[in-house]
This record gives sequence, structure tokens and C-alpha cells, in this order.
Amino acid sequence: MNKYIEFNEEVLHATENEISIVALESTIISHGMPYPKNVETAMRCEAIVRENGSVPATIAILNGKLKVGLSKDELNYLGKTGTQIVKTSRRDIAVNVANKIDGATTVSATMYIASLAGIKVFATGGIGGVHRGAETSFDISADLEELAITNVLVVCAGIKSILDLGLTMEYLETKGVPVIGYQTKKLPAFYSRTSDFNVNFQIDTPKEIANVLKTKLALSLNGGMLVTNPIPEEYSLENEFINKAIDQALLEMDQLGIKGKEQTPYLLGKVVELTDGKSLESNIALVYNNCQLASKISAELNALTD
Repeated sequence: MNKYIEFNEEVLHATENEISIVALESTIISHGMPYPKNVETAMRCEAIVRENGSVPATIAILNGKLKVGLSKDELNYLGKTGTQIVKTSRRDIAVNVANKIDGATTVSATMYIASLAGIKVFATGGIGGVHRGAETSFDISADLEELAITNVLVVCAGIKSILDLGLTMEYLETKGVPVIGYQTKKLPAFYSRTSDFNVNFQIDTPKEIANVLKTKLALSLNGGMLVTNPIPEEYSLENEFINKAIDQALLEMDQLGIKGKEQTPYLLGKVVELTDGKSLESNIALVYNNCQLASKISAELNALTD
């Protein structure tokens, strides 16, 4: 396995010295926003993780290696190359590595690689889920199955609001994935602080969350934990405003015949356009907020296991 994984110097030092680590995905860099905002955001995410007691490990596939921790040049390469980089889910990892195809990792691929590297906490923006109309399309994100089988805690701002939140919660329930609301009983809706759905458990401190994760691992309860962290109030968008933009984006996507893994990047980009950039500003704010919480949870977990 060692021949496939490559740690950068900072992450290697952290693993050797039992310093807490937070995994970060790379699809948000290549497919989530335009250059150079994407690189600036990625670098600020890493800085926030460091400021809150952990080491960042941005994950990608480069030159046939599972890269755990990226250099500034590698972050810039992903940002500049953008959507020409292959959006890589768990399904694609072996093909990309075998053929040295560079890949930006989604939530599912990042979780899998983080688990291989021994990293237990991962910060992202929002997870994928059950797409609207999935009762006929069967379009369900691989993120959900990964949460069912991979022992990594994921901090997010909820399920991406372009999806069917209710069906996604039902799927997670079926798979036995605990959905935790950080200081809230209501499921956050990515761009908005709240939705019509409840989480399974409200937990109010990073230390308590870390203790639940430690206990879950000790009990060999395989699978992930989902911590939903509401977007900061000043960046939260009204549900009616954002849902109107999402509905229009979905209509145009259907008219264009966009399918599969291209749907989410299209929808997020279209929503940015329809909200005059407000959704992008919110997206960046919620990612920073999640990096802060994930770093604190990872540091607390590290303290508990010492």
C-alpha cells in the first residue's frame, strides 16, 4: 500500500508525532469555484485548520499517487487546471492510479483515502445525497454509501440543498449513519441554517463529538459519522430565495440533458449565477466554518486517545 500513498512533509511529521490531522477534499478546488478564488479558499481552509490545533491534509490523486497533503504548487495546479481535472469518486480511484490520471477527490474518494492514511476527521462543504427525482433516475451520491462503510467523521454544513434532503436522511437512517447537529436539532440546509428536518442528535461541544467518535470506533461500529454545522448566521440565505434559484437551475439542467457526476458542478455554478454571487460567498463561509469545527474535533479526539 505504501507505494500508492504519498504524504507531504507536514502530514508525515504529524502522523509520526501523533498530531491531530484533518482531511480536506480537492473537488471543491477544481470544480467548486473559479480560479484564483478556489486556490485562495483552499489555502485559507488549510490555515484555519492549523489555527485551530490540527494539521491539514488536502487529498488528491496526482501522477499515480494518492496524495495526502498538497504543496502550494499542487494546490495551484488543481485550481488553474480546474474542470479539466477528473472529478474522482471511489469508483474511479483504481483507474486513475493505474493510468496516472490526475484526479480531484469527491467526498467519497477523500473519505476512503483518509481512512487508508489513518485520518479520522474530514471537513467539507456539503455532502452529496439523493437527487430530486431519484425515484425514477436512481441518482444517489456515492457519498452516502461511503458514510455507511468508512470510519471517518465528516463535518459539513448539511446535505447540499440542490438535493432531496428528506430522502437523503431516510437513506442515512437505513445505513445506520448517525447525523449530529452541532448546537442544533434542525438539519442545516447548506446555504441556510435550518430546514424542515431534524437531525438524530444535538451535540454542543467538539469534545463531546470527539468522545462519541472514540466510543463508536471502540465498539467497532463501522461506518462514518456526519456532523452538520450550520452556516454562520450572517451568510445564511433565506430558504425561499435559494430554493427559487435551485428550482430554476434544475429546470435548465433538465433541458440541457446534463446527467451523472456533471450535475452537481453545473447546479452549483448556475445557482451562483442566479443569486448574483451570494451563494458563492455563502459557500466559502460555510467551508471555513466547517474547517474550524473539524480541527477542534480532531484535536479533542487526539487528546482523548493520548
